[in-house]
Amino acid sequence: MSASLDEFVAAGPWPLRVVIRALLPLARRPRGRALLRLVTGADQALGGVAAMGYYDQPDVARRLGWDADAVIARGRALRREEGRP
Repeated sequence: MSASLDEFVAAGPWPLRVVIRALLPLARRPRGRALLRLVTGADQALGGVAAMGYYDQPDVARRLGWDADAVIARGRALRREEGRP
């Protein structure tokens, strides 16, 4: 688990921390995701939390289709185009 994801999980109440830490490895595996689909919304929730762990690793995030530098550049260009500060 990445440091930022560990911080995020640690900020929650203790029952939630225990459950997330126990189920997060399942969310990262295809068979585990299939098992989590049996509980409505669990696969989406834990899949989202698992994805958050990659956002602080730019090289991994880019391979997943998230390039923070490109998003910032698009935002700045749009602001300039619209004449906003």
